[in-house]
Amino acid sequence: MTGRLAVIGIGPGNPNQWTAEASQEIAAAGALFGYQSYLARVPESAHQTRHASDNRVELSRAEDALKLAASGQHVAMISGGDPGVFAMAAAVCEALENGPPEWRALDLVFVPGVTAMLAVAARIGAPLGHDFCALSLSDNLKPWALIERRLRAAAGAGLVIALYNPVSRARPWQLSAAFRLLATHLPAQTLVIFGRAAGRPDEQITVTTLAAAETISADMATCVIIGSAETRKIDRPGQSPLVYSPRSAAKLASDGRSPEDSQ
Repeated sequence: MTGRLAVIGIGPGNPNQWTAEASQEIAAAGALFGYQSYLARVPESAHQTRHASDNRVELSRAEDALKLAASGQHVAMISGGDPGVFAMAAAVCEALENGPPEWRALDLVFVPGVTAMLAVAARIGAPLGHDFCALSLSDNLKPWALIERRLRAAAGAGLVIALYNPVSRARPWQLSAAFRLLATHLPAQTLVIFGRAAGRPDEQITVTTLAAAETISADMATCVIIGSAETRKIDRPGQSPLVYSPRSAAKLASDGRSPEDSQ
């Protein structure tokens, strides 16, 4: 019997944001794998076994899940947010590519979820309403110099930037370093959104500017969205402000420069 592995995104933490497909795949599985805090968000079931692990053993977690699925079991890999965005889908693919041939015969499915930047954006308006990119500030798997190069490129291209994994106990300095780098490319009044635990009871959404961003605290539950120079805030009396990035952008001249540059 061919086993099945479903790699499932459960969003940023609010069960209301699970997709119907995610709920169905979780209910059908006989074994659940995942980072311990993500597994804790899934109600326990008597017919399921749980295999919780630390957040820095993604590849071994993927290998263990693939091994169990290869034995014929129906396995679910629980991932926060969307499994394909800085999460477990890539680890499963990496393990499968380098694993035994029988893993490639598995019934493998990836179930999308609400990723953090979408949950945060929905709380504040439409900061991702125009072109944007997502970057992880973690240098565990890539050098910091590469992160800096990508930050400069994104800011120079006028992209809104969503930052994942902004700080941790082992990396307390990198978010401030990123803000200082971006300040050399973007106006001081560029809007910055700190979205922590979006959709959960301890949610905290803060809107500030690039000039003041270093004064705001963040952790691994925070997604930081840095607007482009065109991102705007709409104040609303008695209600939370809206932040959005206009759908249109300035036209470029034939040589790639903006009209202002051509004058």
